[in-house]
Amino acid sequence: MTAKETILSIRDLSLWFGGVRALTDINLDIYRNEILAIIGPNGAGKTCLLNCINGFYKPQKGEIRFKGQKINGIRSDKIARLGIARTFQNIELYSGLSSLDNIMAARHILMKQNILSTFMYFGPAHREEIEHRKTVEDIIDFLEIEHIRKSIVGSLPYGLRKRVELGRALALEPKMLLLDEPMAGMNVEEKEDIARFIYDIFEGQGESYPDTPVLTDGVDSIVLIEHDMGVVMDLADRIIVLDFGRKIAEGTPADIASDESVIAAYLGEG
Repeated sequence: MTAKETILSIRDLSLWFGGVRALTDINLDIYRNEILAIIGPNGAGKTCLLNCINGFYKPQKGEIRFKGQKINGIRSDKIARLGIARTFQNIELYSGLSSLDNIMAARHILMKQNILSTFMYFGPAHREEIEHRKTVEDIIDFLEIEHIRKSIVGSLPYGLRKRVELGRALALEPKMLLLDEPMAGMNVEEKEDIARFIYDIFEGQGESYPDTPVLTDGVDSIVLIEHDMGVVMDLADRIIVLDFGRKIAEGTPADIASDESVIAAYLGEG
């Protein structure tokens, strides 16, 4: 059996706010070519874990390494540059801008021209903007949101805003994609669409989008927080379960489905 390649490792991670322990001694490896689901009751520490990975929270104890590089303590924008992007449980978009502008805004960390060159509209800065715009248009096409590309995000239905936020994360060209409840509040049809997009992002689209690597090749791994167990069982290669800030179980979907400690946690008995 070929050994799995670890692209992110977490060791003895603990996070607390005053006297409240949000995470306690979390140990976790995330492998290349897998969709990892994180499940658990509300307040279990799932979002806190993602916030530690992408630099929003600074854990008091432990270590996080991405492709061998220690990243806890690094600013969120630098972590994004390393190849980690995320969506949020509560949608974080520029509500007064269009869908196109929201996705385009994510490209700024990939732009090479300095502020002086941008004052000259024609030239290197203009050519660079055109290239980034092509990538954004591919993402809009992939997510099937052409009809809202010029619409102000604040006026859009919830499900479409979730797509725009996913598009903005893709625009960062991540190697690891962190998705915090991407289907929360959606109806069945909307959930099916997002599940399809997640799987297609993971697998890659080959030559359908030859000029946009994140769509052509897919991403190395996806970490998914989701309460819909049907979606989790369909998408995930592996699941970890948190309860009161501790990891209480880890395994394949079949393993987790038969684990009595998981069932007890969801019933409020754990």
